[in-house]
Amino acid sequence: MIRNRMKEYRARTGMKQEELAALVGVRRETIGNLENGKYNPSLVLAWNIAKVFGVTIEEVFTVEE
Repeated sequence: MIRNRMKEYRARTGMKQEELAALVGVRRETIGNLENGKYNPSLVLAWNIAKVFGVTIEEVFTVEE
């Protein structure tokens, strides 16, 4: 299972789901589903999200068994 800290990073920057979605080229619903663990991102999407926050993929996404 992949856990993420997207909501935490969005809160730090004051960014809304809609804004993040626009920056990475997906719908707001996709961001919501990612944050709620209903959907795992592709490597490219994970990289783009991390890039928006200026951190590594591993700082936003972690794999848990």
